[in-house]
Amino acid sequence: MKITTIGADISGNDVSCSKNLIKNIENNIPLLLNKGAFKAALTNITGDDVVISAFVEDDRLEEVNQGIVEILRNNAEDLGDINGISDTIENAGEGISYAEAKIRQDRYPDAIIMAFDTYGGEGFVHNVADSVIKAARGMDQVTDIGGSSLNHNQEIPGVGYVSDETDDPVVVVTVEDIESIGVVAGAMMGAALGNKNVYLVRRGSPSYVIPGSVIMSITAYMNGNVMDLAVPLSSKMKILKV
Repeated sequence: MKITTIGADISGNDVSCSKNLIKNIENNIPLLLNKGAFKAALTNITGDDVVISAFVEDDRLEEVNQGIVEILRNNAEDLGDINGISDTIENAGEGISYAEAKIRQDRYPDAIIMAFDTYGGEGFVHNVADSVIKAARGMDQVTDIGGSSLNHNQEIPGVGYVSDETDDPVVVVTVEDIESIGVVAGAMMGAALGNKNVYLVRRGSPSYVIPGSVIMSITAYMNGNVMDLAVPLSSKMKILKV
């Protein structure tokens, strides 16, 4: 089994996602279960970007990926990132962000998903995502790590290609022990925020930052349940008054 994660900017503006867009996507999520997903959800909403994630058996990956893109296309207020998908590398443009990670068969499907949004396609965001991947790599109880920045010019199963112009990366990490979710997510968050001009936001927050900055959301997707980790993690970072 794997978790597949696809992010896209399909909003009608550059800073947020409308309530109508979010509602329409959530209403369409059950279509992915019909295509073979074990669980599926709208896991991250970051500025004007949405991320749909699904737990899926390997032999249904292509069909579920196609279903995710279909939902994004059918509900898009703007087809920008969808139009960047191509059947060939040569014709690919700025498009969807794709990441996948393996899940151990004897474990509950639990994952951490971090999504980024840039206002002007700030290139350093890929260095931030790389920092997050390096922070999670090698940690105890981490099964696998996937990052969209690693997939540019590689075929997205069932979908096609996008170019290295694709911004707003996603990172997904599968975790084997429920008590390790906070440890791994905290390390990922710390690595991201250690970079310049990166800000943590709640799921669904608009991109109200000074241009040249990057926002990120971090979500736990645990056996089909979506949990926004921004508030509990940031609360633990407060200085203890003694």
